[in-house]
Amino acid sequence: MGSATCPSCGERKGRRACPALGRSICTVCCGTKRLVEIRCPSDCTYLTSARQHPPAVVQRRRERQGRFLAAIVEGLTQGQYQLFVLFQIAIAGHAVRAASSLLDRDIADAVGALAATFETASKGIIYEHQATALPAQRLVADLRGAVEALGREGRVPRDSDLATVLRRTERAAREAERELGGDAAYRDLLADLFPGAAGQPMPGAASEPPGSPLVIIP
Repeated sequence: MGSATCPSCGERKGRRACPALGRSICTVCCGTKRLVEIRCPSDCTYLTSARQHPPAVVQRRRERQGRFLAAIVEGLTQGQYQLFVLFQIAIAGHAVRAASSLLDRDIADAVGALAATFETASKGIIYEHQATALPAQRLVADLRGAVEALGREGRVPRDSDLATVLRRTERAAREAERELGGDAAYRDLLADLFPGAAGQPMPGAASEPPGSPLVIIP
């Protein structure tokens, strides 16, 4: 074992027994194509080891993301925090359905417009502020759906709380490129945090208490 050519790249020698391919693959393909091009089973020892002991570069990225998010949610009440998580799950799910068309500037555009609508409503004025870009408008519709679903469950947030958490989300989406790098850095961060968001019901998903490391600190 380990002498045949890697079936994935066809160049390097196979060094690791791959249960997905039924043959030995090279360490490079195992590390770079895992769960991307190769459908690894959950009991693969190399997959388990990578999850338990991520590379230093991955660990540093997670720590940077954790510090970034901790600053964003600082000072939120428990109720506001739960609303914040709800919106992030909704955005993550929408991003999956929108494929690669949703960028951080669209997220900022959408949540900024919706925040302005709730800020206006908190003053007793009904006026719907519009997002400018089409991807942002589509996201607004999903976020409104999440809020309406909460209402149907009998959980009606205050307009001021909705506006607060949406402004925090806008801040995150606008600052992510500088702090984390890339015009979809925040979208990708949410994808990492909520990998199953596309299949989750949006209301009721934000049940973690403030400070939960599973939600806030990757």
